Amino acid sequence: MYAGQYLLESQLGSGGMGVVHLARSASGLRLAVKVVHAEYSQDPEFRGRFRQEVAAARRVSGAFTAPVVDADPEAEHPWMATLFIPGPTLAEHVKRNGALGPAPLRHLMAGLAEGLRDIHRVGVVHRDLKPSNVLLADDGPKVIDFGISRPADSELRTETGKLIGTPPFMAPEQFRSPRQVGPAADVFALGSVIVHAATGSGPFTSDSPYLVAYQVVHDDPDLTGVPEELSDLVARCLAKEPEDRPTADELMTALKSVSASYDTQAFIPGQRVAGERAARSGRDDRPGPVGAGSLAPVRARPLVPAPRHGPDPEPTHPRDRALPGDGGPERAGSGPAPAGVPQWRWRLPVAAAASVLAAVVIGVLALHGGPDAPGSGKGPGGRPSGTAFRPWALRLEARGADAAGLPQCTYTPHELYCVRPGVLAASVDPADGKVRWSRGDAHRGSPHSTVPPVLSGGLLQVLSGDGLRLEALDPATGATRWSHDIARYGGRVTQAGGVVLLTGPDGDVTALNASTGAKKWRHAVPGQPKPHFVAYGDGLAYSVTEAGTGTRVAAVDPATGSTRWQRRLDGSLSVAGAHDGVVWFTSTDGDQYTDAVVRYDSSARSVRRVALPVPLPSSQAVVRGDTVYLLGGSGALVAVDTRTATQLWRSETSVSMASAPVVAGRRLYLTASDGRLLSVDTTRGTLLGQTRPRLGDTRGSLIGAIPAPLAADGKIYSSAPDGSLFAVDGNRPAAW
Repeated sequence: MYAGQYLLESQLGSGGMGVVHLARSASGLRLAVKVVHAEYSQDPEFRGRFRQEVAAARRVSGAFTAPVVDADPEAEHPWMATLFIPGPTLAEHVKRNGALGPAPLRHLMAGLAEGLRDIHRVGVVHRDLKPSNVLLADDGPKVIDFGISRPADSELRTETGKLIGTPPFMAPEQFRSPRQVGPAADVFALGSVIVHAATGSGPFTSDSPYLVAYQVVHDDPDLTGVPEELSDLVARCLAKEPEDRPTADELMTALKSVSASYDTQAFIPGQRVAGERAARSGRDDRPGPVGAGSLAPVRARPLVPAPRHGPDPEPTHPRDRALPGDGGPERAGSGPAPAGVPQWRWRLPVAAAASVLAAVVIGVLALHGGPDAPGSGKGPGGRPSGTAFRPWALRLEARGADAAGLPQCTYTPHELYCVRPGVLAASVDPADGKVRWSRGDAHRGSPHSTVPPVLSGGLLQVLSGDGLRLEALDPATGATRWSHDIARYGGRVTQAGGVVLLTGPDGDVTALNASTGAKKWRHAVPGQPKPHFVAYGDGLAYSVTEAGTGTRVAAVDPATGSTRWQRRLDGSLSVAGAHDGVVWFTSTDGDQYTDAVVRYDSSARSVRRVALPVPLPSSQAVVRGDTVYLLGGSGALVAVDTRTATQLWRSETSVSMASAPVVAGRRLYLTASDGRLLSVDTTRGTLLGQTRPRLGDTRGSLIGAIPAPLAADGKIYSSAPDGSLFAVDGNRPAAW
C-alpha cells in the first residue's frame, strides 16, 4: 500500500482524523505518514482543515517538531509525510516510568518553550498541546499534531460555540471565547503539561470534563508535587488572564535563572520500538502528527432532517429513580472516566466543596411559571385529563446575582422532582409545569455540583447544596423524614435497590435503609479497596477498580453486601449499563479516548470486545438492548451492536460537550450546551428535529455539566442554561 511514492510498512496509530503508518522513502528514509480516514476524504470542510494542518506544520521549523517531508491534501485519500522520530510520547513515558525529576523537568520545560517560540513566531497557535502531543526525542522534546492549530492568516475559522481542544489542557479563554484564542493559550497548556510531567496528573482534575472546565476557568491550579524552583513559573503560565502569562521568549529567559545548578544536558528518554502496540486500535501515542485527543470538528455523516415514520412505541414507566445510571434505560447513560478516576455519580469531594463555599454565594431561588407556560390542562384531583398535551416551560429564577446552575430532575409516574443550587427540592406537575411544592436550601455549593434527586425506599433522596448532608423527603409534601451527615464519605453516595451505599475513607461500605435511614450492614468489599458504585435497576450495584493493565469488576447485592460475582477484565473500563445478567463497559486508552465497547455476560462468563474504528474523546454512553450509543465530547455519535460486534453507524452532531444521550423507542435525545434539545433516529443516526436555543445571559460564564433529558410517557423533559425546565412532545420532534 502506498501514499504517493511512499510504501506504508506498518500502522503506528489511529486518531480522529486519520491513521499514521511507518513508511520508507526510495532512499530508505523512515517516515510517519498520516492518511485521512476514507469516510472523511469527501468532506470539503474536513479537507480544508487538513490543508490547514499541512500548512501550519510546514511553517514551523523542524528543530522542535516533526518536519513535513511531503504531502498531498488534494489526493483521493489526503496524506502527509513527516520525518519519523523515535521516542515515546510524554504521556507514555509518565505512564510507564512515573513523574520526571527536577532536572529532566527543567529540560522539558525549556524545550517546550523553545518549541512554542518557534511555532508562535511564524504566526501559528497550536491549541492542543498535551502530553500525547509531545515526543521525547534524543535531542529534546518535539511538538506534534497541528490538526486543530490555526495560522493567524487562516480563512478557516472556528465554528461559533465549538470547543476545540482537550479540556484538561485548555486555557480559560478556549472555553469562553474559542474564536479569539492566541499564543497565550499554548503557554497555559505548557504549564498544565509540566504539572502532568511532574506529578502524573494535571493541575485541574476531575472525573467529569465539565468540572475540569469549571476548575480551569474559576479555580486555582493544584501544584502539589511541582519542584519549588519551577512552581512560581508554572503558576504564571496558568494565570487565568492571557495577558498575565509569560510569552515563550520570557519563559526561556526565566528558566535560565531558575536554578544555579541548571543543567543543559539533554534529557534522553528510553527509546521505544517503532510500531509497538501497533495492533491496538484507537491509540494516538505514535510518533507523527495524528490528532488523537483533538476535538477537531469533522463530519463523518452530517445530521440532516429525515422524514418521520410515525410515533414511537410508548416507553414503559421508569423504575424508581436512583442516581445517574441507577434507573431504567431512559437514564442509563454514564461516560467513561479517566484512567484511575471513578465514573461521575453522586460525588462532591469535601475539599472541593470547601473551596467553592469560600468563593460562590448562592442566593435563594424562586420557582414560578415562565411567561410561555400554558394552562394546566388537568382534570379533577390534579391528574392529567384526556386533553392533548401542550408543551410548557418553567423558569427557575434566581434571586441572588451569584446563583447559577441548571435544574436537575427525576421523573416518576405523574411527578417531576427537581433540584438546583438554592433549591433543595421541588415537585413539578409533568402535565403543565405547575410547581406543587418547593424547599429552599441555605447551604452554598458549586453551581455545577447538584445531582438529580432519587426516589428510593418511597422517599425523595437529595443532597444539600454543599454535598455534606443527605436528606430523605416526603415526596408528597417535601417534609424531611430523616437525614444523615455524609461529610466523611467525600460524596461517595450511591442509591441501589432501596439502599443507600456510603463508601468511607477506609474503604468500608456502610449501607442504610432508604426508607428509615437505619444501618443495614457495614464491611469492605473484597477486591475493591475504595468501591465507587453505579446501579442500573437490575438489583445489583457495580464497582470497578484498576488492576494493572486490567479492571476488576464486582457485582454487589446492596441488601446484604454480599458479592454476587467478581471478574478481572482487560483494559481500563467504566460501566455503561447492565440488565438481564449482562454488563456493558466502555474501554478507555491512555489518552482518555473511548476505543472499544465491552459486553460481559455474567452467566456464561463470556466477554465480547468491539473496537471502535475511530476512538471518541470524553464520551458518554447509554445502553438500549444490546446496542450501545456513545456521544463524544466533540459531537460524534456512534451506535455499536454488541451482539454482532459491529458499528451500526456514526454521525456528527456538531454539538460539543453535550449532555449524556437518552434513548426511548426508536429515538435518541441529547441536550446541547446552548439549551437545544435534539432528537436522532436510532436506526440511521439522522436528525429528526431540535428545539430553539435557550442560552440565556451566560456571556463570560462557563456552562457546567448539561443534565441528560428525561424521556417518559411520550414526553421529553429537558433543562437549559437559561435556568428553564421545559417539556415537548417526543412523538413530534419535527415540529419542535
